[in-house]
Amino acid sequence: MTSATQAPNVPARTLPNRPNMVSVGTMVWLTSELMFFAGLFAMFFTLRSAEPQMWAENSALLDVPLALTITVILVSSSVTAQFGVFASERHQPRRTGSMMSIKHWGMVEWYILSFILGSLFIAGQTYEFAVLVSEGITIPADAFGSAFYITTGFHGIHVIAGLVAFLFVIARAYFSVKFTHKEASAAVVVSYYWHFVDVVWIALFGVVYILPFFV
Repeated sequence: MTSATQAPNVPARTLPNRPNMVSVGTMVWLTSELMFFAGLFAMFFTLRSAEPQMWAENSALLDVPLALTITVILVSSSVTAQFGVFASERHQPRRTGSMMSIKHWGMVEWYILSFILGSLFIAGQTYEFAVLVSEGITIPADAFGSAFYITTGFHGIHVIAGLVAFLFVIARAYFSVKFTHKEASAAVVVSYYWHFVDVVWIALFGVVYILPFFV
């Protein structure tokens, strides 16, 4: 007579989900960038408190309608970039239908549109810089010029870096034989950076262009 013994139920071992290290590294780096811009804001407010009259006079020369227009353009580019992220998450690098059919767009089409909108922002900012320089507002002219160009200029450099990142991701999608998780992760990381740049500009727009109307 034989007897069978039943092994106790042992729960299967599962490995914990590890965060994407590229995303984590990007978040840490963006935190350092946030501290950098916090220092620029501190400089701007310090100089402004020292020369309130000069700030009021020079702020009146700023083209607020133009700044509002390029702000809307930049914020719109953040929306289109997020649609690109959605496409990359479903592993759709390129459109599956007509170019006129937006619902069939892939990550590449959305990121190209984001690149165009970001380029329009830079073009508008460059035009404003040229007009202000012609009116005598320059970096060596006074504290306002220094604070204005340093804060908005450094942000512009970050926007240009984001545009280069868009091109890199678009090219990677074109030349990759297969759109894998690595390509999708690269697209998501670039969107993190772009959203960060947009949020910083909204804060700059409020401080540089809107605050003088109230304080």
